[in-house]
Amino acid sequence: MKTLTDQLSQYAAYHRDRRNVATHFVGIPMIVLAIATLTARPTLAAVSGFALTPALLVTLGALAFYFMLDLRYGLAMTVFNGLALWAGMRFAAQSTSTWLTLGIGLFVVGWIIQFVGHAFEGKKPAFLDDLRGLLVGPLFVVAEWGFLLGLRDDVRKTIEDNVGPTLVRTAADRAALSR
Repeated sequence: MKTLTDQLSQYAAYHRDRRNVATHFVGIPMIVLAIATLTARPTLAAVSGFALTPALLVTLGALAFYFMLDLRYGLAMTVFNGLALWAGMRFAAQSTSTWLTLGIGLFVVGWIIQFVGHAFEGKKPAFLDDLRGLLVGPLFVVAEWGFLLGLRDDVRKTIEDNVGPTLVRTAADRAALSR
C-alpha cells in the first residue's frame, strides 16, 4: 500500500491551482455529507437498538483506510467523517422529500463545484485515473486545512517536493497542460 505522502502527492498532482483547491474545500465536504445523508436511511440490521446503515459501514471502511495511512490523520478524519455521519443521520431522519432533496442536491452541487475547480486547473479529476482518489479527496481537504493552520509542515513539504507548490494557473498554463 502507498504511504500517506504517496497518496497525497498523487492526488495533489491534479490539484496545484489554488482556485481548484479552494473549490475542493467546499465541494468535497458537500459530497461526503451527501453520501452520508443518502446512505444513512436504509437500515441493514439493528443491533441492541442501534441501526447498522450503509453510511456507518462506508464511514468505518474509510476510517480504516485513513488509520492505515497515519494515526493523526486517522483521528482528524474521524472528526470530519463523524460530523458528516452525524449530520447525514439528522438529514435522513427528515421527510422523504427533504432527505432526497438534501442528499441529491448536496451531491450534484458538490460535483459541479468540483468540476469548476478542475476547469481552473486544466486537468481532469484524480479519481478518473485512480478510484482511490475518491477516498483521498477528503483526506486532501483535511490535510490542506491543516497546512493552512501550520500543521504537519513535514507532509506539506514532502508533497511540494514531489509535485511542486500550489499557484494560480493562467490561461496559457492551462493550454500548455492540455497539449
